[in-house]
Amino acid sequence: MKRELRNLGMPVAGSAPRALPERSLELKVAALSDPRCYPRGSPRVEAIETHLSWIFLTEHHAYKLKKPQRFDHYDLGSVEARRRHCAMEIRLNRRLTDDVYLGAVPLARADDGRLRLEGEGEVVDWLIEMRRLPRELMLDQSIARGAVRDRDLLALVEVLARFYRICPPAPLRGPEFRAHFAARLAHHVSELSRFGEVLPIVLVEDLGEGQLAFLEREATLFDERVEMGFVVEGHGDLRPEHICLEPRPQIIDCLEFSRELRTVDCAEELGFLALECERLGAARIKDELFEAYGAISGDRPPAALVDFYQSHHALARARLAIVHLDDPAPREPARWPRQARDYLRLAEEHLDRCAIAPQRA
Repeated sequence: MKRELRNLGMPVAGSAPRALPERSLELKVAALSDPRCYPRGSPRVEAIETHLSWIFLTEHHAYKLKKPQRFDHYDLGSVEARRRHCAMEIRLNRRLTDDVYLGAVPLARADDGRLRLEGEGEVVDWLIEMRRLPRELMLDQSIARGAVRDRDLLALVEVLARFYRICPPAPLRGPEFRAHFAARLAHHVSELSRFGEVLPIVLVEDLGEGQLAFLEREATLFDERVEMGFVVEGHGDLRPEHICLEPRPQIIDCLEFSRELRTVDCAEELGFLALECERLGAARIKDELFEAYGAISGDRPPAALVDFYQSHHALARARLAIVHLDDPAPREPARWPRQARDYLRLAEEHLDRCAIAPQRA
């Protein structure tokens, strides 16, 4: 009999009835793509669109403009809401960076109608100003060049271990921690199942059943992690493209909009990073990360639990990839099913390892 995967209240993105008109956003993007919009000037500006934001890269700085969207779990439909959200994102990201998040800056409309960053006039939006990090030192770029050194990983783990050590334990109990996983699992399976024309739905269902079975069978593993204080308010989106391997590594772009989704087991977060490195062709980084983390922190999580976390995050990343097809005009529509299938393959591999990994490291 198939296990029932119930949606236990996981927040789901909704419509955006209070979003600003699209034309307003277009005008802001056009203005911010012009070097003359910036107070310090720049020979050029590179504009990059993400699912939730626009990023503008000048010679020495990066500026993040949030799209005016409204979801069930957060609302960015007003200028004031975006200002508050910028302030919160800066505060959270300064936990793992030095001199990177410089502050929130206003975009103002002058009397002649021109938009200028930090200019005079009516404030029409807010952007996060950041020191621009060297692209060649980002971990994903270093992996692509085969240039990740042991000392880079050690420095990264030292930053993370110190961060986890000062984070207070999350105020929850083991059953609640497991319930969050069950709710997210139900949501991932439900969403992925909508795309049966391009995804192997039998595999999706098997992954859901297998992860739920592990969650129920090994409940003690999860409860012990909570009781030992290893579940904290962490980064929440620890991917290679968010890590800059400067002498003191800088870790940017935490998952700022949901404290629940930032509440993670330290081993879960490291496992997620290792999974993303594996997807980029650097599977060996996992052993180095956890060996260094264990030596520094004394925490050596069970191998089976880490593989469960990796399988679960791979399923989540598959969902995040495929739902791009819900966009009215998805960019690169062929990319997302391919990426989702890659993540489903990783989810299957790590779930299989759960069955053979020792329960205690």
